[in-house]
Amino acid sequence: MGVLAGNRRKRWRSEPQEVADAKRELQLKLWLLRIGILVAFAVLTGQLARLQLVRGDQYQQRAQFNQLRIEPVIPSRGLIYDRNGIPVVENVPGFSAAIVAADVPKERQLEIVGALERMLGVPALETSLKIDAARASNDPFTPLIIKDGLDRDTAFYMREQLGELPGVQVLVQSVRRYPAGEELAHILGYTGRIDSEEYAELKNSGYINSDYLGKAGVEAAYEEYLRGATGQKEIEKDAIGRELRTLGETPSRPGYDLVLSVDLDLQKKVTELTKAAAGDNQAAVVVMDVHTGEVLSLVSLPQYDDNIFSGKTDEVRLEQYLNDPRKPLVNHALAEQYAPGSIFKQITGSAALEEGVANPSTTITSNGFINVPNQYDPSVIYTFRDWRVLGTLDFYGGVAMSSDVYFYYLSGGYHEYGENFDGLGVERLARYARQFGLGRKTGIDIAGEADGVVPDPAWKEETFPGDIWVLGDTYNMGIGQGFLAVTPLQMARVVTAVANGGTLLTPRVVREVRDSQGHVIVPNEPKIEGSVGISDTNLAIVREAMRQAVQWGSANPAQSSLISIAGKTGTAEFGQRFADGSYETHGWFSGFAPADNPQIAITVFLERGVGATHAAPLASKILEYYLTRQQQRADGASATPSGVTP
Repeated sequence: MGVLAGNRRKRWRSEPQEVADAKRELQLKLWLLRIGILVAFAVLTGQLARLQLVRGDQYQQRAQFNQLRIEPVIPSRGLIYDRNGIPVVENVPGFSAAIVAADVPKERQLEIVGALERMLGVPALETSLKIDAARASNDPFTPLIIKDGLDRDTAFYMREQLGELPGVQVLVQSVRRYPAGEELAHILGYTGRIDSEEYAELKNSGYINSDYLGKAGVEAAYEEYLRGATGQKEIEKDAIGRELRTLGETPSRPGYDLVLSVDLDLQKKVTELTKAAAGDNQAAVVVMDVHTGEVLSLVSLPQYDDNIFSGKTDEVRLEQYLNDPRKPLVNHALAEQYAPGSIFKQITGSAALEEGVANPSTTITSNGFINVPNQYDPSVIYTFRDWRVLGTLDFYGGVAMSSDVYFYYLSGGYHEYGENFDGLGVERLARYARQFGLGRKTGIDIAGEADGVVPDPAWKEETFPGDIWVLGDTYNMGIGQGFLAVTPLQMARVVTAVANGGTLLTPRVVREVRDSQGHVIVPNEPKIEGSVGISDTNLAIVREAMRQAVQWGSANPAQSSLISIAGKTGTAEFGQRFADGSYETHGWFSGFAPADNPQIAITVFLERGVGATHAAPLASKILEYYLTRQQQRADGASATPSGVTP
């Protein structure tokens, strides 16, 4: 019992010892855990203190203001050269003041716009409204242009102040300069800031709302080539919107270069001669290569200087242009339409030959007029006059002397007083006019063309409801008067087709599009629209008649002792009739040279001029200058030793 009892006491005394050990072990672990937690919190507290107390300002600023942005890289715009490689545009740096709405602290907005007003003269309210609108838009990061055309001193002064003007930037952008100025303005056009409508359409193509793009001329027509391909870069910016570093970049591709078909030297000469002939009136001259449709010269007077649109628009000069009744900003060669007068007789005569209405020996007598009774009241007689009594003429004489009576017969026929001559009639005359490209745009690579008008009975009924087509309308159309309306460019294409044997070419002022390495992207190939539908034989007859017109007929003032010229004059009436029954007139000449081997064609239009008196001599001087210069160049090249450039 004692032993047993003793054993029992021993086991009872050992149990508290085991429990105590477990408690001590647990307490030790808890203390270690507490220490670990305290150490961890101490480390975190130290790091937090370091971030907030030691470097807190720095990280707070970076957190609030440093931003990663992807911005477009605008490519350099392609250059433009004349056909001989002479540069006719330049890219020069232009300075602009801009502001990024997202970078303007709201609490400092009034302060910043006020500073800009004092610095630039731009109303603070205007700038503030722009910032508010940009903040409310989906694109608050794109620079808003505050003022264009900063001079260098102002731009540099602004850059010095940027640290105090968060969000304000001085942009350095490439702007166009046009060394030829007025002489090529109607061809080249100009660039300008993208407007809201253009931006809405083009923003997904890499444009930003501070971009420049082509607005007129080939600058607009070839925008997709001149623009190039936009790149992009990822950048980090600081608190005031300045770029800190570039994180990555996809480079842009420069725009392609254009080579014009226009000869700058010829363009200058045509401008000089046309100004002397036109005085203060409107005028237009188009010179074309008859085989390719290339425009060698295109002059519209009065001219304007496209440099006024480079950078900041010269508002004073722009206002002068807009208020000038002669409309210098309008390209009169292709955007204005006029009655062509007798140069239209090329079409009437060609159509009459092709339709068998006339042949070279068809004779008609001009006594200076024809009388036509009213079809509803024969007692009413209408008189259609010639420009003088011309006697009996065959086809060559009818064209050479530009007899209106002859072409009244060809166009409308004559069935009075015992005569019975069937003419073309309005439907056939209108059809051939359209085959020669009238009544629609030529497709030249300059924006702003007018369609012109080829009238017919349906057109007249639609335009003047209740007013039917009459024989007199056909007579007037046959001599290039009445409702007929054309552009000088259209008539240049007409005479080009007569000269080249009937091929209707699309005029163009750009020969080639090239990349920066000189590789041709768009080649120099004539664009043929179709045929005018006149046989070679009949066009040869018309060409011979036009040669005689210059040799001895009404276009004789175009005759040259240096080259052979064929052509047709026109004197088109317009405006209100004077008390003596006369009208003011426009002068035309349309022709080609050399007469026996046509190379170039020309159409001259002179407002308030006379075809034979004013337009024909001008055309002769231009054709002489070009062809004699070409011959001199050819002679010089043939005399140059091999390997030597003249």
